[in-house]
Amino acid sequence: MCARCRARLRTGDAGACEACLGALPAWPPQRCVLCAEGRADAPGAACAACGAAPLAAGFAALAYAGESEAWARRFKYPDPGLLGLDPAPGALLAAALGRALVPARARAAPGDRVAPVPLHPRRLRERGFNPAGLLAREAARALGLTWDPALLARVRDTPSQTGLDRRARRRNVADAFVVRPGRTTPPRVWLVDDVVTTGATWSEAARTLRRAGVAEVIGVCVARTPFAR
Repeated sequence: MCARCRARLRTGDAGACEACLGALPAWPPQRCVLCAEGRADAPGAACAACGAAPLAAGFAALAYAGESEAWARRFKYPDPGLLGLDPAPGALLAAALGRALVPARARAAPGDRVAPVPLHPRRLRERGFNPAGLLAREAARALGLTWDPALLARVRDTPSQTGLDRRARRRNVADAFVVRPGRTTPPRVWLVDDVVTTGATWSEAARTLRRAGVAEVIGVCVARTPFAR
């Protein structure tokens, strides 16, 4: 059953029908996901201005606006009690992410790993789940790669990024992540976050992976703000 319109799904569809996925505000394939402003020559490609960024490429399923924003918020902030058990937001976003990653499959190699941007342990206890972790698992399935939810750890419980400009967000997440001790690093990591606003958290997590020896980090998110704030 489609998570949005509740119609019966056709064979091969997962989570949502094509009509409902097409009705959501999608990320424009010609726009760079990393900065949200430059022009991308192909889906996932970085623009010329992002050529030296910690992330080599980026894929976004949806533009964080309108109905896409509403579904993303329902997924990230479920209602308390039984109402919070509604599987529809997760199913819809997983379907959108899987479709967005179709052009990325050609880049996936057997040694790659898919890792989420982690929450600090205190925030994970408060929330009860990591939205990026659930999406990373779906991304790993879509790409046929290994899901590695514990590759990165968040060691600084940073204040909320809400209301901060781009420069303040970068300062806020500086040195917030580490690769867990004793972990071997793969040549490439697909770094998954749920919603990306300026990309500061994404970039800092990618920078941590690069310092630990990862040669290439590719960003994946379910929703990206249309313009950097």
